[in-house]
Parts: sequence; structure tokens; C-alpha cells
Amino acid sequence: MIRRLSCFSHCAIAVLIAWASPCQSARADGPPSAQPAKDGVVINEVPPTGDAKMAGCADSGCGVDWSKIPPVRIIPRTGNFPIPPSGAGYYSLLDMIFGEYREKPPRFPYAPFALMQPPFYEVDWRYLDDPKNTQHDFFDPLHRIHFGDNFLFNTGGQTSVRYMHELDSRLSGKDNDYELYRARIYGDMWYQDRLRVYAEFITAQSFNQDLPPLIIDRNYADLLDLFADVKIADVNGYPAYLRIGRQEMNIGSQRLISSPVWANTRRTFDGVRMFREGEKFDVDFFWVSPVKPDNRKFDSHDNNQNFAGAWFTYRPEKGTFLDAYYLFLDNTNNTTAKVGKAEFPLVLAPFNVHTLGTRYCGDKNNFLWDVEAMLQLGERGNEDTTAGAATVGGGYHFKSAPMNPTVWVYYDYASGDRSPNANDFNTFNQLFPFGHYYFGFMDFVGRQNIQDLNCHVYLYPTKWITFNAQWHHFRLDSANDALYNFAGTPLRISPTGTASKDVGHELDLLANFHLGAHSDVLVGWSKLWAGAFIRNTGSDRDPELLYLMYNFRW
Repeated sequence: MIRRLSCFSHCAIAVLIAWASPCQSARADGPPSAQPAKDGVVINEVPPTGDAKMAGCADSGCGVDWSKIPPVRIIPRTGNFPIPPSGAGYYSLLDMIFGEYREKPPRFPYAPFALMQPPFYEVDWRYLDDPKNTQHDFFDPLHRIHFGDNFLFNTGGQTSVRYMHELDSRLSGKDNDYELYRARIYGDMWYQDRLRVYAEFITAQSFNQDLPPLIIDRNYADLLDLFADVKIADVNGYPAYLRIGRQEMNIGSQRLISSPVWANTRRTFDGVRMFREGEKFDVDFFWVSPVKPDNRKFDSHDNNQNFAGAWFTYRPEKGTFLDAYYLFLDNTNNTTAKVGKAEFPLVLAPFNVHTLGTRYCGDKNNFLWDVEAMLQLGERGNEDTTAGAATVGGGYHFKSAPMNPTVWVYYDYASGDRSPNANDFNTFNQLFPFGHYYFGFMDFVGRQNIQDLNCHVYLYPTKWITFNAQWHHFRLDSANDALYNFAGTPLRISPTGTASKDVGHELDLLANFHLGAHSDVLVGWSKLWAGAFIRNTGSDRDPELLYLMYNFRW
């Protein structure tokens, strides 16, 4: 399927470039610029940019409103989200050193955190075109580069180094000390608002591992993204685009579709995606295949996996998201895992699974909420699949308290199989999740056969220091099914169900120090107090993780 899409994409892009070449009149009915919607949601926070606003096609009578290009996506909130500090203060260590006391947070678009989840192609640099802009940076010349009247180019990137110290790494009984290095650089070219070509290079390396590196640890030189966006319509004044090529995808809460930032390689897909983002209503359709990192050759997608879906988001007011979605994953690989010391054979594929889900999250009067429910139907081999997952979370933002605390309490549930390899199949399939974020930094637990009561606390000792503490109490949903890790790989199993359901308690502590606009230091410690299930299936240790990361973006 994707081979056909690849041929189609080359032809389509060539035709559409030719189609885009004549100068077209700018629409007067586009989305509002610097205009709050009637419910108070700001669609475009950057004011009109003077001469840059109508920079194109002056001689032929048409214009390009660059203040709307690229259209900026309102990124949905992940679960257990913090409310960052606002108001006057020092927003980086360099601000404090040089006495740069700011009245409000800077407009700099990169996250003030070492781990930035959104992809680079969704970063908003439009404020640089504002003639009233007073915030300047050494790397500004790399962004918002106008070529003539019709073309806009942007570039930037990221590099990071991370030290990892793991005790009882991967529940193997062995320790693992190693370093991870990653570098990314991107180029982003727009022709008016009609055609975009985006490419991002990545190199990811691992050094000195005591265990074999994971597949997500290394990718020596490859393309993380390479796609073209073609404007196919204006719907009620908002553009709709067709995206063709290699692309990261972060949709909704990212519990099911994500490009995990903790993975040294990040997840990406090959295929097509159509999306339209409006004032209150967004729609997204896609048909893709996951790309497999391969440090020996250029990455290619898995021809045996087809992933398609439709996702709808409604924002009744600012910060509130209501999602409804349908997802379909067809995996024709033949995959069996031998789990545990007894090497119990657990069939993983082939399968097909349909996922229906909905989510509601937001905040009001400092109260926070996040509810998501998912139902799965399908087939695994000769078995029918019936599975489900649910998340219920509530929190509160202590806005006036010292250190600006945000507190959450959650319960996460994902069904497990009552009788592995026999009769109906009931293990929830987590698809392509942001697992590390939701189930602890130890990465022993994924959204499959699990019950997790968890709490989260965010504190800001100063505006440039973020502290996060997480506590998880893990129990298997079915004692007969496996413990699945962040990647959906079964780690341990007790087929008779006699090893207990108690996986254990995990504590995660981390602190991020925002040094300046471009750089952060992240340090963290995690520990799992192993429960009876882990001890009865072959481990007598309590795993630990210590990490230190430096990240720089430009």
C-alpha cells in the first residue's frame, strides 16, 4: 500500500508544484489574525506585521499575509499537565544573572524544558515579523527568512547528551551505564500558504552500553521527517492541507499516537494525512505505516502494518478539549515472544484492531480534569478481540501558593487477557503511545494489562526551575497475562496466575533548570519497589534509574 502511496506522492507533488507556480489572489476570508474568537480563544496571538503582512505579489496585484503562515496549531494538552508560572520574574538562569526581570514570560517558542514534545514543524516564529518586536536573539537570522514576495524559509535544530545509570536494567538482573547523544536539524520552506516542504535530519548514537542497545537508542544518520503539505481547500475561511511523506504524529492526549521525546530516535510514520484546524473544530484523517529505525541503512516503514484513523477535536473554550476518534491498525506480521524464564510463547501478531475513543479535558477556576475512554474490537489470529482502557484524572492548580503547585490524582486502566493464547483475546493494544510520560520513567509498564493509581506534583521553586514528583502503584489487570513495557513488549508472565497481581510502587523525581533561551539541564531519579509479581517471576532487586541530560536548541 505505502509503495503505491510513495509513487503517487512523487507524481502529486510534481503536479502541485506546477499548479502552485502562478500567482494567486490572497483570500480576504481567511482566519482572523490577532483577533480573539467570540469565546475568548486567541486563534493567532501574533499581531499583523506591517510590511511583512502583505509582502507578496506586489507587482501583480495579489498579496500574502505572512502573519498567518504557517497556520499555528492549537496543541492539545497531554494528561497530568502542569500550569506553568506567569507574571513578573526571572524566566531563566541567565535572566537572573544579568538582571533581566521580565513582566511576563518571553515569547520564545521553544519549550523552557529539556524535553520538548511537539515537533519542530509546529514551532511558531511569526513574532519575528512584528516591527514592534523587542525580543531579539543571536539565532533570529535563521528563522522567518523571506525570499522575494512568495517564499519563506526557516531552519533550526537541537542537540542533546544524556547519561543513564540503570540498576537491574530492563528487569534483566544486570546494571547498565551508558550515554545517549542526539542531533536534529530541519529546513522548512513555504510557497505562500499553498505549498510547504519540510525535511528534518537526525543522528542518534549510544555509547558504552553494558546491554545490547535498544532499537530506539541508535539511528546514525537518517530522515526523521520529509513531507510536503499542499493546500487543498478553504473551509469556512480556514485552510485544509494534504500531507504526503514521512511525518511525526502527536494527536490528542498522545496516549495512543505519539512521537515519544524520551526515545533517542523519536517515532515517525510514512503515509498521507489530511487535516483542517479551525476556530473551535479540528479534523484529522490519516493512513500511514510506522517507520522502523535501522542504524545500518536508511530507515523504511513496516509494509505489514497499516494504521489509519479519523480524529475530531472540539474546543468549546480556551484550554478545553473534547475529542472523538476512530483508529484502525492492521498488523500482518507473524510475531511470537518467549516470555520469562519458562519462555512461555505469547502470540503478538498477526492482528487487526479497531479503536473507538473519546476524551474530555480542561480547567476552570483552578480545577483540572482529564477523562478518556477507549473500546477495542478486532481479531488476533483466530481469536476475537474485545478490550478496553480508561483514564480518570482530577487536579488543582494552587495559583496563589508558594512555588505555583499543580497537583493531580489519576486512575489508569487497560484490560488484560484472562486466558493467554486461548478463546477470546482481551489485552488492550496501546498502539503508538507516549508511554514513558504516563507510566513512569523506568519504562517497565505500558498501557496493557495494567491498573495504575498515580499522583503527580509540579512545583516551581523559581520561574526557571521545574520540579516534578510522580508516584505509581501498579497492579496487573489479569494475573494470567503478561507485564508489558512501554513498547508493548511482554517482560514477565505467570500463565497460571499464581505470581500475584502486585507489580510494585514507583517513585519518579526530576528537576529541570532552564539556563537560557536555548539550553536546559534535566536531572532525575526513579525507583521501583518491586511487588510480589516481579519477585515471584524471577527478580529479587528493586530497580533504579539515575539520569542527567543537557539539551541545546537553536
